Amino acid sequence: MYDPLLDESLGCNAPYPTSYWADVSGKAPKNDGQLKKDITADVAIIGAGYTGLSTALHLAREHGIKATVLEANRTAWGASGRNAGFILKSSGRKPYASMQSQWGEEVMRGIYQEMCAGVDTVKSLIAEGINCDPQESGYIRVAHKPAMLKSLLATAALQKKMFGYDIQEISREQLHQDYMADQNAYGAIRYKDGFGINPLKLAWGYQKLAQQAGVTIHCDSPVNKWHQELSNKKGRQSQTLQVLHTPAGIVKAKKVVIATNGYTAKNFHPIIKNKSLPVLSQIIVTQPLTQEQLAACNFLTRNVIMDTRALKYYYRKLPDNRILFGGRGAITGKNAEDPYYAKRLLTVLKTSYPSLSQLRYDYAWSGWLSMSLDDMPRVYHNEQKNIFYAMGYCGSGVSFSVQAGKRLAEKVAGVAVPNLPIYQTPLATFPFAPLRRAGQWGYFQYGKIKDRWL
Repeated sequence: MYDPLLDESLGCNAPYPTSYWADVSGKAPKNDGQLKKDITADVAIIGAGYTGLSTALHLAREHGIKATVLEANRTAWGASGRNAGFILKSSGRKPYASMQSQWGEEVMRGIYQEMCAGVDTVKSLIAEGINCDPQESGYIRVAHKPAMLKSLLATAALQKKMFGYDIQEISREQLHQDYMADQNAYGAIRYKDGFGINPLKLAWGYQKLAQQAGVTIHCDSPVNKWHQELSNKKGRQSQTLQVLHTPAGIVKAKKVVIATNGYTAKNFHPIIKNKSLPVLSQIIVTQPLTQEQLAACNFLTRNVIMDTRALKYYYRKLPDNRILFGGRGAITGKNAEDPYYAKRLLTVLKTSYPSLSQLRYDYAWSGWLSMSLDDMPRVYHNEQKNIFYAMGYCGSGVSFSVQAGKRLAEKVAGVAVPNLPIYQTPLATFPFAPLRRAGQWGYFQYGKIKDRWL
């Protein structure tokens, strides 16, 4: 499997992974095909996932700028078409209390409002007719051991106080009776505003809206080489152009947006070099559960669910009564397709629901997400304000990536954005960057110990 820390190319014209989403979503919408000529553009966007499509859509709709999108493979081929489809008011992995301590209450509240705006933007775009199979609202955080319930309840109390958040506190007995009888859950808190969707259909919906707004989307067009040159037109001041080489055509653009996140090739551009850690997430989707199986584990809810482990597990019941179950995957792309990781997830699922001991999985796949050093995303640019990026969603990008695209569009158009660290400061460079994988392995070992014993 492609590995962002080792491979300098994502390939070209690769098929979608063999995933549940690719199997049930139908036929992909048409794009403008491979770029087969040399063109000029005011704005070129690299990557046709949520971030790139949102940036292109908002540039066209709100700023009258028709961008050209370049995608190495297919729309949402990366994380946008591989994730679990959780729409959450999420801010990476940094707790709001930590934001308040580091940046103050005003900044913390501003970031919270941006995360809320991300969910609202997704909802508004879905309301334009995107058929992405949204499920009933509700996000359940379960305590994976009794000691973690106290921490969850403290989180609920803090968020109620800070934001007036309507959070339900659920005992183990109530959780098992009214939602699902997860034997690894010792109580929970429930937010009323998260929900699950088909992530690939969502991305295809964004593509259609962007195309309707006049955006050009070239798939099978990876950027294999990138340099700068000065324009040389008589009577005009010279201008630096970004020259993007694809297999069959060249784009000369005044501004470029990097919207590749976890699917950013090694040494792609100095502005983002060593500024993220790509981490594999693994997902399985089981066989459809029979009514008898659902009754045996009292699986009533279609809410999205996540636990409190350092190495989190997350799951949901899909519209056809399958269970999607996810967690960490391999450390390297070389080992990504080792069946060990899918089997491990199935084993954990069965410890939560012992009555499903005979259940098998029908689908297994993995995908890269992008971790930032401080567990917060960034939307930023170079000093010349002609190269922009959004990265570091830390696995929470399904909704915020759309908001990031909206803010990227404003930055590209020269419009002021909120004065928040996620928009005004760059991603930090990882210290000892060549050792990132060793650090990741160490954290995984610590996480195992913490989740079981601490």
